[in-house]
Amino acid sequence: MSFKPFGLSPSMLHNLSQLGFSQPTDIQAAALPPCLAGQDVIAMARTGSGKTAAFGIGLIEALKPRLFAVQAVVLCPTRELADQVTKSLRELARARDNIKVLTLCGGVPIGPQIGSLSHGAHIVVGTPGRVQDHLRKGTLTLEKITTVVLDEADRMLDMGFQEAVEDILSHTPDGRQTLMFSATWPQPIRELSGRYQKDPVDVRVAAGDDRPDIEELFYEIPASDTDRGIMAALSRWQPASCIVFCSTKQQCDDTVETLRAHGFSALALHGDLEQRERDSVLVRFGNQSCAVLVATDVAARGLDIKALPLVINAEPARDPEVHTHRVGRTGRAGEPGRAITFCTPAKGHKITQLEKARGETVTWGDSDELMATPEQPVVPAMQTLCIAGGRKDKVRPGDILGALTGDAGLPGDAVGKIDRFEFQSFVAVERSQAGKALKRLEKGKIKGRRIPVRFA
Repeated sequence: MSFKPFGLSPSMLHNLSQLGFSQPTDIQAAALPPCLAGQDVIAMARTGSGKTAAFGIGLIEALKPRLFAVQAVVLCPTRELADQVTKSLRELARARDNIKVLTLCGGVPIGPQIGSLSHGAHIVVGTPGRVQDHLRKGTLTLEKITTVVLDEADRMLDMGFQEAVEDILSHTPDGRQTLMFSATWPQPIRELSGRYQKDPVDVRVAAGDDRPDIEELFYEIPASDTDRGIMAALSRWQPASCIVFCSTKQQCDDTVETLRAHGFSALALHGDLEQRERDSVLVRFGNQSCAVLVATDVAARGLDIKALPLVINAEPARDPEVHTHRVGRTGRAGEPGRAITFCTPAKGHKITQLEKARGETVTWGDSDELMATPEQPVVPAMQTLCIAGGRKDKVRPGDILGALTGDAGLPGDAVGKIDRFEFQSFVAVERSQAGKALKRLEKGKIKGRRIPVRFA
């Protein structure tokens, strides 16, 4: 099935083709018709199912570019997800002229956001708290809104955003279209839908249709052996990328410290990081400069990581649903995946809960055999350079690539992903070439200017 039967504009069809969207995913095929028809939709969709395009295509098609007012708002639980959704919407918006998509998230100064809003935007993507801040200040008005999207609605409620979400909805016109996307449908979500949606079309895609190819193993070990177990699993399976899930921020930091002390490339991701630190961590993990991300559950959703061969649970998740989301990070896009869960005898009841929820027993691995694996850290393929110039400095990816392949003399295939932010940019370079690249850029120029460069 192609996108043609949906009655999309020729420019959108051409853009989807350019973006490599050859046929709709299950959630897109089911949700696009009611989204395009202006109906309210309540859709169950897991991370990685293509839901952003499922609502994004309809948003873009319905916009009036000449009406320079906010016509759609997308609420997300985390900054990472908001950034990812913004990026996807900007790609889809290439089908139309002069569409402006703006991100409004906390953790960064509000001043530049106020400046951007004063110039107008068609779509706002943001976290509930920061969107509320702008509504209170009067820097954002939602009077012309035609569509509101609640993305990962269950996670927003989990994080305590229900009051904020309802306050934002109260600022939008009664006749708006409301789209809710959620991985699960707990009672609070059903109640929210009942209050704010009109006869929503219920879209559910059977999980069995594209069941991921994931090998799951559980290991019983004493609590004191958890770090050793993590290092043994990393050494045995040698993943280019792996997320290790921990329950607390302190456990994340302690685990990273231990891994690094043993020569493993690891970074922590949790709520205590400043926005710049978070950006740097996610960039380095995403561009293969760091092999292991040690994260709390806030990172389980909304991370745009294409290939993740291994997920490790340092201990069982708090409930079967969280376990499913953690494990669902691997085995995506048709690639096989592996998930390892460590469990102390005291936490055995969590595995019993999981087995009950699944209706089947889990597979236990041989702990002694795993622990006997010799330590062998994975060396990341890339290293990241941080350049003190970004979008606001008019530094483009082409300028960075030109400086590296021209003055610095690197072959084009030695340069990896380039990520730009407002005031800084990150570029991944093959590890063997990174030292040379840094020295050349320190002496040379980017876009005719000397710009400070350092290793991230």
